[in-house]
Order: sequence, then C-alpha cells, then structure tokens
Amino acid sequence: MFHFNRCQHLKKITQKCFSSIHVKTDKHAQQFLSRTFALAELRKSWYSTHSLVGDKNIILMGPPGAGKTTVGRIIGQKLGCCVIDVDDDILEKTWNMSVSEKLQDVGNEQFLEEEGKAVLNFSASGSVISLTGSNPMHDASMWHLKKNGVIVYLDVPLLDLIHRLKLMKIDRIVGRNSGTSMKDLLKFRRQYYKKWYDARVFCESGASPEEVADKVLNAIKRYQDVDSETFISTRHVWPKDCEQKVSAKFFSEAVIEGLASDGGLFVPAKEFPKLSCGEWKSLVGATYIERAQILLERCIHPADIPAARLGEMIETAYGENFACSKIAPVRHLSGNQFILELFHGPTGSFKDLSLQLMPHIFAHCIPPSCNYMILVATSGDTGSAVLNGFSRLNKNDKQRIAVVTFFPENGVSDFQKAQIIGSQRENGWAVGVESDFDFCQTAIKRIFNDSDFTGFLTVEYGTILSSANSINWGRLLPQVVYHASAYLDLVSQGFISFGSPVDVCIPTGNFGNILAAVYAKMMGIPIRKFICASNQNRVLTDFIKTGHYDLRERKLAQTFSPSIDILKSSNLERHLHLMANKDGQLMTELFNQLESQHHFQIEKVLVEKLQQDFVADWCSEGECLAAINSTYNTSGYILDPHTAVAKVVADRVQDKTCPVIVSSTAHYSKFAPAIMQALKIKEINETSSSQLYLLGSYNALPPLHEALLERTKQQEKMEYQVCAADMNVLKSHVEKLIQNQFI
Repeated sequence: MFHFNRCQHLKKITQKCFSSIHVKTDKHAQQFLSRTFALAELRKSWYSTHSLVGDKNIILMGPPGAGKTTVGRIIGQKLGCCVIDVDDDILEKTWNMSVSEKLQDVGNEQFLEEEGKAVLNFSASGSVISLTGSNPMHDASMWHLKKNGVIVYLDVPLLDLIHRLKLMKIDRIVGRNSGTSMKDLLKFRRQYYKKWYDARVFCESGASPEEVADKVLNAIKRYQDVDSETFISTRHVWPKDCEQKVSAKFFSEAVIEGLASDGGLFVPAKEFPKLSCGEWKSLVGATYIERAQILLERCIHPADIPAARLGEMIETAYGENFACSKIAPVRHLSGNQFILELFHGPTGSFKDLSLQLMPHIFAHCIPPSCNYMILVATSGDTGSAVLNGFSRLNKNDKQRIAVVTFFPENGVSDFQKAQIIGSQRENGWAVGVESDFDFCQTAIKRIFNDSDFTGFLTVEYGTILSSANSINWGRLLPQVVYHASAYLDLVSQGFISFGSPVDVCIPTGNFGNILAAVYAKMMGIPIRKFICASNQNRVLTDFIKTGHYDLRERKLAQTFSPSIDILKSSNLERHLHLMANKDGQLMTELFNQLESQHHFQIEKVLVEKLQQDFVADWCSEGECLAAINSTYNTSGYILDPHTAVAKVVADRVQDKTCPVIVSSTAHYSKFAPAIMQALKIKEINETSSSQLYLLGSYNALPPLHEALLERTKQQEKMEYQVCAADMNVLKSHVEKLIQNQFI
C-alpha cells in the first residue's frame, strides 16, 4: 500500500498546476494528465517489483574477505530463513570440486562463464544469499538474481580486506594475474559492485559480523520503507490531531517543485542522517566522489534515486568537469587558517559543486512526459553555473528541460555578466533585469505562487515551472559534501585528528552555503562555530547580533563582492525553522511580516540559540582590497573579493584556538578589475581576456583558471535580452521562451 501512496504523490505533481482552472474542458490538459498518470502507474509497478515483501531474497555482495558468508548466517538466524552460500551450496555441488580447484583448472575468463552458468540455473525465494566476490562480474547471472531480491553491498575498508585475506591465507582470487597486487585488484573490482547494489552497508574498520548484520537489517528496513523519508514546508503547521494526515513530499517531489505551495522552503520532516565516528574515519582516505556517494545515499532514498544511478550521476558531475582531481581541495594559507577552494569547476565558483550534479538529479526525478522550465535568479555566479550544468544533459533531457536565468543588469561584475551571457545554449537563456538580485529572487517566488499563471502554462504549453536556486533542496543538498570533505582532508593531511573541532568562515548572502555547513555538522562533522561574513550589505550580520531582521531604510549597495549583495536571505528561513523546532506557524508570521513590514524580531531565546553556534561581522570595501593585497604579499596567494571578505572577518572574530576553514567561493579571475585595483596594477581598459593574461603573468596561487580564460574568447559578441523590473514583463518573457523551446 505504501507504494501506491508514492504513485498518488507523483500524480499530484501535475494535478496541483490545475488547481485554479477547469481542466476537463481542455483537450491538451487531458492528454497531458493521461501521460502523467500512465507514468505514475509505471512507477507503481516499479516499486512493487523492488519491494521486499513475500518471497524476495536478501543478497549479500562484496569483495573477497567482506564477511558475506558469516554475516549471511547471522541474518538467517535472526530472520529464521534459509541461508545459501554460492561457493559452498551452488558452485562446489555443481562442479563436484572446490572453487580454487576449478579456478586453477579453467583460468580466469572461463571460470567467470562457468560460475555465471551455475548461478543462472539456480533459483530461490525468501532466502539470504551470500555471493562470491566475482559474481558481480557476470551480467546475466546478476540480472537473474536481481529480479527476485535486493542486493546489499558490504563496503569494507580496503586495508581491512587485505588484512583478512592474509589471515585466511588467500593469495589468489579471480582476475588476479602475476604482477597484479591484491590492493589494485580489489580497487578494480569496485566498479562491478557499484553497478548492482540496491543498498550499501558502509562497514567501519574493525566492525564485528554481528554489527554488520544489524546494519544490513537496518538497510533493508530503510529500503522497504519508501514513505519514511519525506519533506515538509518550513511554513507547514503540524496538525493538533495526531491522526490528521501531514502534507509531506518525497525527495523527488521536493526537487521538482522547488518551492512549497505555501511559499515556504522544503526541509526534511525528520532529522538529518548521522554517520558514526568510525564511518567518518573510514572516509578519511576516500576520494571526493566516494565521499559524495556515501553521504548523498544517506540523504536520498533509493526509491527516489537508486544508489547505482546516483553513483553514475556523481561520477559524471565530478569527473572530467573539474580542473582539480580533488574537486574541492583544502590549502593551508597561514597560521590556523585554511582555504577551501570551491572554484575548480567549469564556471569558477562554488555553485558548480551543486550545479554539475543537480541537473542530473532533476532530470531523473521528473516524469518523462513533462516539459519543465527552470527559473533562476542570480546575484552573479549561479547564472553561468546553472546554464552550464543543464547544458550538459543528454539530448533527450535538453529537449524537455529548459532554463532561464534572471540577473541584475547592473549588479554583477563585467566578467560575470559576460560569463552568464556566454553560457547560453539551445536550452538556456539569460535575461538582464533592470533591478537588483532581491527583486529577481522575489519575482521568481511570486511567479511560482501565481497558480493562475502556472496553471495556464501547464494547460497551454504542457510546461511546469521549477527552480535551481538554493531554495531548491536538490541544489542545496550537494553543498553539504564539500564542507564534510574539507574537514576529512584536514584529518588526512595530519593537521587535526578526527573529533577535533574546527570553525568555518563563509562569505554569506543567501545563507545556503553556511546552512550546508550546519547540515554537515548535523551529520557528524565537529564544526564549532559558523562565522558569517558580510560585505556592506550586512543584514545577516546585524540579525545574528540582534535577532532583528530589518530591511527598512536599507538600500542594496553594489560592492566588489556582488554574489553576496543580497538583503533578502532565502535560506535563513530553513535555519530559523530548525532552531524553532519546526514551528511552521512562526515562520509564516515572521516572513509574512518581512514581506509586509520589511522587518521582524525573533524572541530572545532564539537569539541566544542562534548565537551559540553563529558569529558574524562585516567587511568594508577598503578592508576587502587591503586583504587581497596583504595576502598576496605575504603568501603569494590571490583571494577573490568574496574570500577576502571572509578572511577579514575571520581575522577579526576567530579566537585562533582551533583551525578555521575559509570558503573560497570563486576564482579571482572573475573579478579582474577589483584584483588589479587591490594589487595596485595599472588597469588596462581592454578585454577581460587581456586582464586575465596580465594577472596570470604574476604566477600567483591559485593558477589562472584556464576554463574561464577560454570562455572569455567566446563570449564577447553574444546577445541577450534585457527587461524592466515588472512582474508582467518577466512573465511575458517566460511565456515567450517556453513557446520558443517547447512549441
């Protein structure tokens, strides 16, 4: 029955767009709904096939030495079901010889074929099956097993595996030839395990078979309970009657819809998943991609995105698109300060860490019969990052997903504007708005909440609106990974031991980046203080110090750090909701008051709670330039203006009793005029590429961003649209772009 509930929610994705209009009389609307409902039935069938009710098998998969046989026996005893070991109960009985004798007799390649044939002739139900380490290398037999079972991957640390194999005196396994080390072969095997599993059990070093068995059962329970991980609006009011149904969304729905219908933001209904100390320690030596997959698997239910598919998305997102193989490396700057470099992606800002992945997540979640128009407001970096990310989708997805990004025409740097315009592709456009970022962001929220307009677009053009700003949970979630990864890198490099506290200092405008660090702490990373760094638009700093969010008499100032030139901080609502114990009524009152009266004050108890974890200060324009200059002169490192803001604040408020990780949110190449002014270089009034070549001649760290340099050569003649700061004008642009893309 819980699978049917999932399908009902999928149907409502489309139905909600028709809430204010009569769809029965519209032929196109009926056709659109029919296609969507057909998809929902397919999803219903998919979930039924993959449930663990009745005669399904629990299939344990992992490398040699993972403990599959022992763990399988323990699970069999706990569940009172049959236990089958492929080695002992299938292969040796089929061959009438030991597995090692068969391998020696026929060799590696023939062994895999013989093993696969034996498994193909086998069937079972309601059992615990322990695979061999080489079963996953034979596709046909794995598909055969997968049809009637759930595959659980026992992911054991590599050093533990090697130690166990030595104790077991195993020196030969399938695929190992002379000259191949056991370590290299086990690493090679991982690609096959990642291909098949439905649930992963991340085994911390030294875990007992009993502990692993309990983890397997918990993983199966989570896999079964497809309705357990839901999302609510920050403005959701909990019913007084506990039997009254709570209006919740699944991960896929939260990603598709972007903004809740009541104007709030989606957040997990339950607590964030938490890793144990041992699990975190097992990730110290892992790559960024490996860390991302472990963490995101914990946050995304496999009913929304199967683990193997999620792994493919992560590898695509963080594969060849980043200039640095470490993706988000940490560099020691000086003293107790470390720089988290978040600018190695294709557009040179921290937004790439989310927006190379989020489009793949979005494309997976939406029904194939629907067209989607993504509306994005950008204060500088999001625009190019979202256009770049969605342009990398496959051809079919680009035909049904389009993007329009609205940016303040005179509120971003010249390079950022050129980059946004130059990132336009066949499914993405840039529109300059004659206003500031706050207007762009507010306008998009109002468009989403205009049910007449969104319903009209769905009926007339078969198109649904969504967002890729950090108001979208699918955009915010991947940012958690790099904050966790930065801490693990400090442990890996020997600067700290796991468990030692660190502070993080983040240039903050829309509150998404710093909120992702809060979520990393909730997952188990020991962050002590969150240092919020503001520029002259210091509304957040003032709020953290006083509890008074006040926009009255406050005008947006244009600064050297335009990406945090923001007064209305959207993601703050998520954090206040968390602090206020998910009081949706309070969030509704506060943010309605902000909209109508342009300010609100939180209670003293919430101010004190906020200040337990948060410290805030701001940086003037002169201090920003001075920090760029002094850092270069002392360390040869060039900070971009946003990172300089953070460094100024970290120098001022951090007590130096623990390391502080300063988020470097953009590459300095994007702000060449400000950097040249800071370094007292006589500015040449030429092209952006000329300015970058000049900065590159200084041989500073970090090196020149080659992707940005190449981009400047392509951008300077591209056209784009400009519109007035008027809601009706923006809606007209959206409609015309939908007509061009989908009609």
